Amino acid sequence: MNGTQCSGTRLFVDQARDNFGDVGAVAPSSPSLARAMVAPLDRYRLPRTVLEVGAGTGAVTAALIDRLAPGDRLDVVESNAAFARALQTVTEASTMTTRPQTTVHTTRIEAFQSAVRYDVIVSGLPFTNFAPDEVGVILDSYDALLTDGGSIVYFAYVGTRRLRSVTASRNEARRHLAVEKLLSDYRGRFDTSLATVWCNLPPARVWDLRRKRRLASRRKSTGCRPE
Repeated sequence: MNGTQCSGTRLFVDQARDNFGDVGAVAPSSPSLARAMVAPLDRYRLPRTVLEVGAGTGAVTAALIDRLAPGDRLDVVESNAAFARALQTVTEASTMTTRPQTTVHTTRIEAFQSAVRYDVIVSGLPFTNFAPDEVGVILDSYDALLTDGGSIVYFAYVGTRRLRSVTASRNEARRHLAVEKLLSDYRGRFDTSLATVWCNLPPARVWDLRRKRRLASRRKSTGCRPE
């Protein structure tokens, strides 16, 4: 692990400790999870427009920049000011002519305004840490920003509902279930596929939602592979 990765991990741990409700994770996304999150980009023609929401210290952001072409556009929305400053470092290389046009916006997605409509929205937000009404507003924002035929990609950790049911209050468990029901109803409006990434801490399920199709979910498993 190089110095930049080490400093990013320390920052992530510090922010997760102090703001766990918003961060919603105990470690940055693994390379395996980052690959799964950016894979839907390949179905779109150049130039592509991509929005990342809740980027943290930039594990997925770096994977997006590596996958995108010079004519593509990447907007990164991050409400945590410390993370946003770290993301500026991650995206500095994107000012080169061989990188996509990249901008970091220090704001919440509910307040983000853009005339651009995005082919892919990559969401790192911890939905099950939020109230159902908050999740509904976020999903409405995604709907307004997504192109026809565009994709929304997000992940959820494996086993969180069971863990919360035995460790949290009844109100917290009910809130968690309500958010999962809301997300399930939302997925029903899309052509949906699901991949499980075991090589992550903790393992995660990646949901890939593509607008305008009504096909049954296709399940597959993504194991670890050497980095």
